[in-house]
Amino acid sequence: MTEQVLRVLTHNIHKGFNTGNRRFVLHQIRQALIGVNADILFLQEIQGEHRHKEKQVQDWPLLSQTEFIAEDIWPHHAYGKNAIYAAGHHGNAILSKHPFDSWENINVSPYSWASRSLLHGVIRLPDNRQLHVICVHFGLTGMERKQQLSSLCERIDSHVPNDAALIVAGDFNDWLGRAERQLQDCLGLQEVFLTTHGRHARSFPAWLPVLTMDRIYFRGFIPLSCERLCQFPWRLLSDHAPLVASFSL
Repeated sequence: MTEQVLRVLTHNIHKGFNTGNRRFVLHQIRQALIGVNADILFLQEIQGEHRHKEKQVQDWPLLSQTEFIAEDIWPHHAYGKNAIYAAGHHGNAILSKHPFDSWENINVSPYSWASRSLLHGVIRLPDNRQLHVICVHFGLTGMERKQQLSSLCERIDSHVPNDAALIVAGDFNDWLGRAERQLQDCLGLQEVFLTTHGRHARSFPAWLPVLTMDRIYFRGFIPLSCERLCQFPWRLLSDHAPLVASFSL
C-alpha cells in the first residue's frame, strides 16, 4: 500500500480452472494477481478442499488455494465455506497485506442445495483506522438475491458503525441492476466503476463481457480509479473478469 492509497481487487476465480473446466490455471491466476499488486483481494469460488481433485489434477497445490495464492504476498487472510459437499468445499476469501482485527462467515442461503455466505472482516489499516470488508457471492435466482441483499443490509446495519470505512465486493450475479438502489439509499454505498465511468462494468463472460455481475461498493473513501481486467491473460483464466480499484484514504 502506497501512502494514502488503497488498492483492492475482486475476482471469481472459478475454483482455479479456466472456462469449461478444461485446464487448471491456479498458478497463472496467482501470478496475474501478484502483478496487480492490490492491498486487499476479494475472491469468490475459491476451493477450500477437494479430496478427489487433489489426487487427480496435476500441479494441485499442497496448501489450500487461499494459502497458496496468499503465500509471501498477503500474510493475512480469511476463508469462509460457501458450498459444502462430500469431496470438500469452496467459498469466499479475503487476502490482505494488513492484519485482521476479526472476521466472521455468515450463512445467507435460503436453500441447502445452493449454499451462500457473507465473509465479513475488520482490517486494521496503517493509519490505525478500521476498515470493514465484506466479500459476497450472491445466488442465481432473483428470490435468492433479494433475501441475500436484505441479509447484507441487516449485517451492515448491526455490525458496521455509520462512520466506519466499508468495502463490499464480489460476484453479485445482479445483471439486472436491482441491488443498486437499496445499497445506495439504505446504506450510503457507491459502486466504484459506476462512479468513475458512469456505468457498471461488464465482467461476464471474461472473453466477451456483456453482463454486469461483479461490483465494488464503498463508503468512507475517495475513489481514484477502477479498471476491468479483460485483456490477456485474464480472459483465459476464469469466466469472470476481475475489477481493480484504487481509493484515497
